[in-house]
Amino acid sequence: MIENNFVSQIPIRKGWSCDKKFCVTAERGEKYLLRITPFDKSASRGDMFRMQQEVAALGIPMCRPMEIGECEEGVYVLQSWIDGEDAEEIIPGFSETEQYRYGLEAGRILKKIHSIPAPATQEAWEPRFNRKMDRKIQLYNECPIHYEGGQAFIDYINENRHLLKNRPQVFQHGDYHIGNMMIDREGQLQIIDFDRYDYGDPWEEFNRIVWCAQKAPVFASGMVDGYFDSRVPKEFWTLLALYIASNTLSSIYWAIPFGDEEIRTMKNQAEEVLAWYDNMQKTIPSWYCGDERK
Repeated sequence: MIENNFVSQIPIRKGWSCDKKFCVTAERGEKYLLRITPFDKSASRGDMFRMQQEVAALGIPMCRPMEIGECEEGVYVLQSWIDGEDAEEIIPGFSETEQYRYGLEAGRILKKIHSIPAPATQEAWEPRFNRKMDRKIQLYNECPIHYEGGQAFIDYINENRHLLKNRPQVFQHGDYHIGNMMIDREGQLQIIDFDRYDYGDPWEEFNRIVWCAQKAPVFASGMVDGYFDSRVPKEFWTLLALYIASNTLSSIYWAIPFGDEEIRTMKNQAEEVLAWYDNMQKTIPSWYCGDERK
């Protein structure tokens, strides 16, 4: 097995992935991230590896893909190791100036990631995302647990579907938020976990900014400003509210298999989102402290 090529391997138990993850050390002391995906879940790992190579070639600070192959347990991917700390754990303790600076950097990095276009064969965004929202509304309505005030999400979705028309599509990280970022020993922001990469509207990528805003609102504000170079289009806010409404709606039935703690987390998050948007009556969330608020 690939693990036999290393003098040590330490399991990593964080994250939601089905992968087995290890910090491995080679004979000369170099550390790497080793991920092993079971064969029945590994069909897209080759494509993911190639896309990570393309992203790394842009100079994105990230775990660089080194090697891909098969072992007894599945498909393995070897990546460079990032020596640092989880951003979600340390950024909230920084000064607001530092939080905002890291947010600006996160936004600029995301803009660069979005420079990779979607394939020409990609289905148009409007019908594709409308199907996704229809499915989410159906599953929410069938779910035994509903949010208090959750109808506001459905109403906002139905009133703003027209915004999806003619939206561009690009490569997406797929899960871009403070929980998938690290700060290395040099203080550089690093992006991790491209497992859920996809293609779609670049602005949809901000649907996970909810997690950033809960942990560090100033960081989230900086992320928006960094992406748009502090010139945020009004259309962005209206579409972001649509994407957040859609994402929040689906979170409750997603949480049920994981038990009461996850259900409480998603209920609390939905309550917070509704407060930010005044029950979806406003389009700029209350946590934003950038130019639009000045």
